[in-house]
Amino acid sequence: MAKSGQRFIRENRAPRVHIEYEVETYGAKQTVELPFVMGVLSDLSGKSEVEKKALPDRDFMEIDMDNFDQRMERIAPRAAFMVDNALTGEGKLGVDLTFKSMKDFDPGEIARRVPAMVKLLEARQELNDLLSFVDGKAGAQDLLDRILKDPDLLKSLSAARRASEEDDQDSGSGEVEEG
Repeated sequence: MAKSGQRFIRENRAPRVHIEYEVETYGAKQTVELPFVMGVLSDLSGKSEVEKKALPDRDFMEIDMDNFDQRMERIAPRAAFMVDNALTGEGKLGVDLTFKSMKDFDPGEIARRVPAMVKLLEARQELNDLLSFVDGKAGAQDLLDRILKDPDLLKSLSAARRASEEDDQDSGSGEVEEG
């Protein structure tokens, strides 16, 4: 048998605010305690592209730690704004973020959603990979220092890499002959 919402609250989560009043029914006085239930009405969707119901047609939703991400995905809160471009120091940078879970608020995740910052994140990851590769290898640090200090050597290595990448692309794009 289904329990009423108030009975469920009273049995599972005792209210912190107790509201009592006295009622006289058929000459007998009774004290009745009402649970304190609060509803908050708020539009937390920002500039969401999800169509919203008219205010009178909206229902209360229970939000807790178990269903928070599902509620966020349904509401799809969105923030769209312009910020000063600190990467190049010129002009403004458009930022358009839609949040579908709490993980979307992580600074790294926000940076992955801004196209201008994706290249910086990739470069950072490549540098971390290089640091992990070089760590503990004798002479590798000296070789990197020598490459970075010699611009001609750096340019020649870069040109050699581009040439090898072009060769790889050319060899992979040929047609396969049937025998």
